[in-house]
Amino acid sequence: MPEGHTIHRLAQDHLARFAGKAVDVRSPQGKFSGSAALLDGRAMETAEAHGKHLFLGFGGDWVHIHLGLFGKYAIGECPAPPPTDTVRLRLRNDAYYSDLRGPTTCALVADEEKRAIHERLGPDPLRDGDDPAKAYRRISRSRTTIAALLMDQKVIAGVGNVYRAEVLFRHGIDPYTPGKDLTEERWNAIWADLVELMREGVRLNRIDTVRPEHTPEAMGRPPRVDDHGGEVYVYRRADMPCHICDGEIRTAGLAARNLFWCPTCQRPES
Repeated sequence: MPEGHTIHRLAQDHLARFAGKAVDVRSPQGKFSGSAALLDGRAMETAEAHGKHLFLGFGGDWVHIHLGLFGKYAIGECPAPPPTDTVRLRLRNDAYYSDLRGPTTCALVADEEKRAIHERLGPDPLRDGDDPAKAYRRISRSRTTIAALLMDQKVIAGVGNVYRAEVLFRHGIDPYTPGKDLTEERWNAIWADLVELMREGVRLNRIDTVRPEHTPEAMGRPPRVDDHGGEVYVYRRADMPCHICDGEIRTAGLAARNLFWCPTCQRPES
């Protein structure tokens, strides 16, 4: 499932290509055809993201999109290729097109419904003005592990499996630490780090989490080869040596996903 930086990048890409211009709106698959007809020919005014939710704004009407596990976007220059019958939503103007396939959600919602979606989500490190204290109020009262809390979109929106594993490693935090045992100071440091890492993710359109002194060039090691791209400390590196201590990276299931961590660098606090 794409993490929050990917959705914010999609919002930026739609803003740059479609905002302020009338668009052809189609649903070749047919599942969004009624709503597409209501939007066809109107100008897309804005686009925004909150966590893993994308919103395309058409003057009080919003296309709410959640990619889920299988959703994918293709954005390109016109002329657009003939759409296949798997395209749920196609936007097109004279210069660009975007095709959405396989989303969990693609629905037309009004302002009130959109507001309700925002209200049930936690603060997003990529949304200006979102308050980390809102997340910490829930974390500080919870016996749930911090690794599970970071994946709970009601607590903090946009963090997925990669950022969860990596930010906990970068701060030397045992992933099984209960939320109530995390100090506010440490939480604020995690939040600030997520803001920086995820902004870089938007800019580069990939996740890089290693510090300059731990890059392949600095350490004289081979670069990472992985479908997700980017240099990381622990994600998908189970049984491999830690870049810092040479200890073995471990993995285990947690919050319905595989967790990765270094038991040496992320020791439980006594």
